[in-house]
Amino acid sequence: MRCNKDRKGRSGIAVYIGGQKNMRIAFLLALVFLLGLGVSCTPAGPQQSQMDKIKFDLDKINEDGLQGPPDGLRSLAYEFCIPEAKKAEVGRIDPTVQFSRSPGRIGCGEGELLCIGETHQANYREVLAKLTALDYVREIREAHFE
Repeated sequence: MRCNKDRKGRSGIAVYIGGQKNMRIAFLLALVFLLGLGVSCTPAGPQQSQMDKIKFDLDKINEDGLQGPPDGLRSLAYEFCIPEAKKAEVGRIDPTVQFSRSPGRIGCGEGELLCIGETHQANYREVLAKLTALDYVREIREAHFE
């Protein structure tokens, strides 16, 4: 370390770390570190991992929320479980949902409601994305009625 004065007469402390080459290395290491922080702090596709909660093939459903052959298009019914206390929130997100105390095929537990919704609605993909973003929705499966 050495004490020096700049052109305007201000004093300060300068640390000598071995020349310009070491300064470049230090700069590059700092840059790599900061870029690494940016990558690790950026969500790694949270929407995709949330959409993994959907256990049916969205690619088979058209923009109107219908699937099947042209002369036999039909809506896809889906089911999921929620805590009873979240009924109003889910109802605001998905107006097609009907609630039941039945466990359904998905196996809702004690204190949970079975929710059954339909893809034949405006912006059904956005609705599903909002449902999968809820931490208490574990999965959404196709509902099969027999």
